[in-house]
Amino acid sequence: MIADDSELKELRSSVREFMEAKSPEEAVRKLMDSEPRFDAEVWAQASDQLRLPGLAIPEEYGGDGFGLVELGVVLEEMGRALFCAPFFSTVLLAAQALLASGDQDACARHLPGIAAGRTTATLAVAEDDGSWDPALITVRARPDGDGGWRLTGRKCFVIDGTTADLVLVVARTVAGPSLFAVDRSATGLSAEPLTTLDATRAMARLTFDAVPAVLVGADGAGGRVMARVLDVASVGLAAEQAGGARRCLEMSAEYACTRHQFGRPIGSFQAVKHKCADMLVQVELAEAASREAALLADEGSADFPVASAVAHASCSKAYMVAAMENIQVHGGIGFTWEHPAHLYFRRAKSSQLLFGGPAIYHERLLDRLGI
Repeated sequence: MIADDSELKELRSSVREFMEAKSPEEAVRKLMDSEPRFDAEVWAQASDQLRLPGLAIPEEYGGDGFGLVELGVVLEEMGRALFCAPFFSTVLLAAQALLASGDQDACARHLPGIAAGRTTATLAVAEDDGSWDPALITVRARPDGDGGWRLTGRKCFVIDGTTADLVLVVARTVAGPSLFAVDRSATGLSAEPLTTLDATRAMARLTFDAVPAVLVGADGAGGRVMARVLDVASVGLAAEQAGGARRCLEMSAEYACTRHQFGRPIGSFQAVKHKCADMLVQVELAEAASREAALLADEGSADFPVASAVAHASCSKAYMVAAMENIQVHGGIGFTWEHPAHLYFRRAKSSQLLFGGPAIYHERLLDRLGI
């Protein structure tokens, strides 16, 4: 089900109004220094009033049955506001991993809670090297003799890893990388918050010491699940990046019109005009790439994996360009802690590196193209 243009505009308007009320700069700065790094009351309001967590979850599991097009609208607005909440980890990573696994029992067990906003979740894939390559997974899963499994090892850069109620873990069995579900309160599981460049996106290091786990999907199917989740999550991340880049452009244009030097707005100077023009080109390209990839995903197109890789590469570059130029347009004040420009630069850089960085996602694009 794909919403029409009027419905998408209404969705965008509602989400933007909510973000402006609940995620202003002051709230973002406050949450950056708090633990947990999100407001539970605001998360409940986003779940109950706007039903955002369930937007792209199938109706049979309590969701609204929409797709990446609608989810992209929401993520653009969240990226624009630097919204601090477990949305990306829960909806783009964990929920998509459950759906990609094809395990109907696991989906029926976990997705209704996610759709209702009662359950937060995350996906633990990367380890110390930050790679999403299935061949580099070292966390081990061994049968416990009672029909269950035990996980041993460590995962790094787990988004919302200290607060997620459900942790989906990719671990290695004899059959290969496989997906497992771990409860937050499981014995032997410990979580350590990480200090990263971007304090608006909480990350953690998880240690598993013979932690009880439940196999999700087929044993050895983790590589396939990871590939699908990476394609979907890259498009969601691209939408978030496009939203942040658009906000950087808006900030620059507003400042260029109001800041005067030598008796005239700085936006009248050619150098500033060129910076804003370059930003606009990058932002428009980013939005087009992310929205096209989302549409291809919802249509079930065979070109979706390629479009996903293109969107991630395009939007990563656009956000970095916009964030850096935003600081330049603002001049001296743009370099200060008090100005929000650095918050967008930090998010732009962390998002660029989230799934491995430019070298990795360009390699992934070549792989999706069959080169």
